[in-house]
Amino acid sequence: MDHALIKDILGSLLAQLELAFDGIETRDDADMVRVEIQSSNPSRIIGWHGETLNSIQHVLKSIIREKAKLEKAPFLVVDVDGYRTMQEDKVKKIAEQKADFVRRTGSRVALAPMSPYFRRIVHLHIANDPQFADLTTESIGEGDYRQIVLKLKKQKKSSDGEEMKPVMAEPEKGDDLGNLDI
Repeated sequence: MDHALIKDILGSLLAQLELAFDGIETRDDADMVRVEIQSSNPSRIIGWHGETLNSIQHVLKSIIREKAKLEKAPFLVVDVDGYRTMQEDKVKKIAEQKADFVRRTGSRVALAPMSPYFRRIVHLHIANDPQFADLTTESIGEGDYRQIVLKLKKQKKSSDGEEMKPVMAEPEKGDDLGNLDI
């Protein structure tokens, strides 16, 4: 992925939107490119619950796909002032707390519905961290109600016809996933 193209397009986009920024940094991170915007007023770029940031990311991906003549949009994550990173850490922490519940009770637990990006973060975190080698994840549900179920690996996978009745742990303070934005 052409990092100079990303910086150029994003810089032009932010200027057109009259969103002040001090700089743009890009870096490869596994199978994606992370784009960090430095700004003295990050809340204007983030918007309400990240809506502006999401829109900027979406438009940036579309423009890059068109200019670079790509078959599909590149996997970019646009962040400002560490906002996305804090959200990723929050969703990982919640998954870790639920993993402890699964181990203590032996029951499966469903996390709150979340976006595909955050489901991916949880799936990869559980799959790639050796401390969770005894656990597995699966996504259930449709659309905006799609959620992750954490369970012990020895439990059988639910079949398509089987009614899903996940055990829900009592929500802990600060366990609200409702404002995750990607």
